[in-house]
Amino acid sequence: MRIPRIYHPERITPGTEVALDSDAANHVGRVLRMGPGQAIQLFDGSNQVFDAEITQADKKNVRVKIVSGEVDNRESPIHIHLGQVMSRGDKMEFTIQKSIELGVSLITPLFSERCGVKLDAERLNKKIQQWQKIAIAACEQCGRNTIPEIRPAMSLEQWCAEEDSGLKLNLHPRASASINTLPLPVERVRLLIGPEGGLSADEIAMTARYQFTDILLGPRVLRTETTALTAITALQVRFGDLG
Repeated sequence: MRIPRIYHPERITPGTEVALDSDAANHVGRVLRMGPGQAIQLFDGSNQVFDAEITQADKKNVRVKIVSGEVDNRESPIHIHLGQVMSRGDKMEFTIQKSIELGVSLITPLFSERCGVKLDAERLNKKIQQWQKIAIAACEQCGRNTIPEIRPAMSLEQWCAEEDSGLKLNLHPRASASINTLPLPVERVRLLIGPEGGLSADEIAMTARYQFTDILLGPRVLRTETTALTAITALQVRFGDLG
């Protein structure tokens, strides 16, 4: 069986013994049914991975001894900040999960004129917490040892107006430039992905005022979740560590 990778929210030191949090303990003790003497790996977001051995386990409590630790850098050389206008249902969860597998560094959920998601402050806060858990699970699965942050949601213009030294990109079906025509090198990208109905004309004009470059992915119209993953993949192939 593959050795499970578990995120631990507190800093880890080799030679110590730690108790897993309730979610991790439930997964190890109840779902995987692991017991004392079995090996797991932990990571704490510090870009390190730690070999550990279970010393105590039941369905609610799991303790492990930290055997050793080492730096294990799997981060992309390109920092991609994804600004994703929120999509309905599980599409947003899918986008978050897969974009983190592809190496995105930071995600900000956005509201726009045609955003189909309407949430009050309490429900939105719960969504952010849920999306952060999805980010953690994606890192556990794909081998990343740092956890990308899911930032609080904000308006599209607020996000576009933030200071950023990187390249700013907006996907547009009538753009003339493509990712392959962007000049090398690129180390930071702020990538805007619009809603299912697209950005309005006023919003597209607004992105231009904030020096966003319109780019085209191809001749076909893609769904919002497909657009995000296609653009991230193309950026990683050209500037990052895919391919």
